[in-house]
Amino acid sequence: MKIVVLGAGVIGVSTAWFLLKAGHEVIVIDRQAQAGVETSYANGGQISVSQSEPWASPQAPMNMLRWMSQEDAPLLFKLKMDPNQWAWGLRFLSECRKGRQRYNIRQLINLGLYSRQTLHDIVAETHIEFEQQSRGIAALFFSQEELDDAAKTCLFMQSLGVDRKMVTRDRIVEIEPALRHIAPKLAGASYCESDESGDARMFTQRLAAIAEEQGAEFRYHTRINTLLTRGSTISGVSITGADGQYETLTADAFVMAMGSYSPLLARTVGVNLPIYPAKGYSATVSVVEPEMDVTDGGFVESAAPKVSITDESHRIVFSRLGNRLRIAGTAEFNGYSTELNPVRCNALIQRAKQLFPNVADYENPMFWTGLRPATPSNVPLIGVTREFKNLYLNTGHGTLGWTEGPGSGRALADIISGMRPEVDFPFMKP
Repeated sequence: MKIVVLGAGVIGVSTAWFLLKAGHEVIVIDRQAQAGVETSYANGGQISVSQSEPWASPQAPMNMLRWMSQEDAPLLFKLKMDPNQWAWGLRFLSECRKGRQRYNIRQLINLGLYSRQTLHDIVAETHIEFEQQSRGIAALFFSQEELDDAAKTCLFMQSLGVDRKMVTRDRIVEIEPALRHIAPKLAGASYCESDESGDARMFTQRLAAIAEEQGAEFRYHTRINTLLTRGSTISGVSITGADGQYETLTADAFVMAMGSYSPLLARTVGVNLPIYPAKGYSATVSVVEPEMDVTDGGFVESAAPKVSITDESHRIVFSRLGNRLRIAGTAEFNGYSTELNPVRCNALIQRAKQLFPNVADYENPMFWTGLRPATPSNVPLIGVTREFKNLYLNTGHGTLGWTEGPGSGRALADIISGMRPEVDFPFMKP
């Protein structure tokens, strides 16, 4: 079949890769100059199955009310006269029940485990390098209440096959010596040895290049105008190319992998997706004195962390990407604004200085913000739409696009090819 993939982030490129391997003719459309430069550009870098906890939880409503007036709050909901935001918010509240939270965790973990193995398979086949670190992910807790809640979650995740375990502050310092400075303030930590980190943009761009070499067509600088319909099928997509010329592109099937912009395009053909943009922030700083060879053949160790770290109280992650430190996190529900909020940017740097003082050039950060496509449950939408038998979705991954992207792409390629994906997940059906 001829298949058009709309979007060239980690989700769209992963989907294109597996469609290509299944023997399909693949065209990928993106408005940017290259792959992976929107939400995949500078995310937290974590491949984090152990972090598969939805924002919707029994504690979330009270936390959101408490944080409403804090400009640097971990989760900031800026109310707008936007019916889509209010509708999303009401569905979010319905997902905050304990039973729903556990159901959603199960789905996210199933997809995450499958996707992490899929990533390993891609790397084994292509030998892509993306500053990968296979040193696990540590989550830090600064109060006994946080620690007790995390212990319950850990037990549940262990029952689902995740090797996340609770560890003492002394043990987490053994695992990551860079935490020695902050250890006296810790109540404890959790650690998942099998989790990883790496540069999502680097992976996406290199996989796109290999896919293009093997026959996939990538059209960059191309604006997607609207979908065209004929009965219960999508007959084509109207695009404007880099030369400014309009064109109607026809195909047998279409994949919507446009992240937060998916619902805007879907609405043009009467498909309503429960996705709202959650703006995330990141700062990338150069590590000071990274490890280097010395004359006696040993190494000088940088004090910057090598294990990826999640600061649970501030919802901030720290990932080592070569000689860079990526500091990312927070969520701001403020429509489609991509304006950098200096208060939230500064909060990232100040927290990094508190946890890891003098390890990086904090005076010259590269700030970035991107819109994560969030569903109320954090469970992504993968599969065929009910309205159109040849319109497929691969979107709504929230903060876990990098964790779940490769597996989501593989699973959707199987569905389009008429096969059953090898993962237990509630895929959309006609």
